[in-house]
Amino acid sequence: MGIKSFLAARKEQKKNTGDVPLKVSDYMTTKLITFKSDQRIENVIDTLIKHRISGGPVVNEKNELIGVISEGDCIKQISESRYYNMPMDNQTVEKHMVKNVETIDGNMNIFDAANKFLESKRRRFPIVENGKLVGQISQKDILKAALKLKGHTWK
Repeated sequence: MGIKSFLAARKEQKKNTGDVPLKVSDYMTTKLITFKSDQRIENVIDTLIKHRISGGPVVNEKNELIGVISEGDCIKQISESRYYNMPMDNQTVEKHMVKNVETIDGNMNIFDAANKFLESKRRRFPIVENGKLVGQISQKDILKAALKLKGHTWK
């Protein structure tokens, strides 16, 4: 008895036609929950829990990025407050936020941004244009972009 081939018709693979969005700005979040430097830490903790986020940008009245506050910053404050037996009532974001914030360009390629996440061990990067906060890209946004691009030839 002879051998028969059971190969079915093959699907044609999608090709990168150049119209596939590959920029950070195509996948960044633009509707952000932001914080003010004079906000109380307890208020920030409530917001983080309510919205199920791990941190957010801190902006001034002109929507200029001045820092980032995270769960870790809040936990550190709770720990210090407990250790020194100090109330948290008067603790503000300004005293606990990270002020030296690394940002990325909205025109950056999504794969270069993924590399930047790996190198920096950060969970999110703010995107600033003309001095104003315009969005934020997170590791989860990179994963979503990768799923959308699945099947395309990546260059």
